Amino acid sequence: MGRGRWHVIEAEGALTLARRLPVRFDLVAETVLPDAVGRRRLAHLVRQDLWRMLRRLRGFAPAVRVRRVAAGLHVVAGGAVAGPVPPGAQARVAWLLDDPRHRARWTGRA
Repeated sequence: MGRGRWHVIEAEGALTLARRLPVRFDLVAETVLPDAVGRRRLAHLVRQDLWRMLRRLRGFAPAVRVRRVAAGLHVVAGGAVAGPVPPGAQARVAWLLDDPRHRARWTGRA
């Protein structure tokens, strides 16, 4: 697989965007966003910010899953990590998903 290529999997009502298969969530956080956005575009936007934040984490391969639910779009973000997950990494992903500036940008652009 060349640089810049992503796996997009649609199954069981969810869209999953991942760098590697099989998809792993060694590091994970979840949130719900308003259902006014496209799932694929939202997954890419979240993935970009996730990568910017964790690109120095050795062996990190981002993954984002988006599923429509009654309350909006349920987003699961994180990915695979080679080796142990460093302390605080999961909290950083949770912070990203809860940050009002990121959330506004994602829903405004997706």
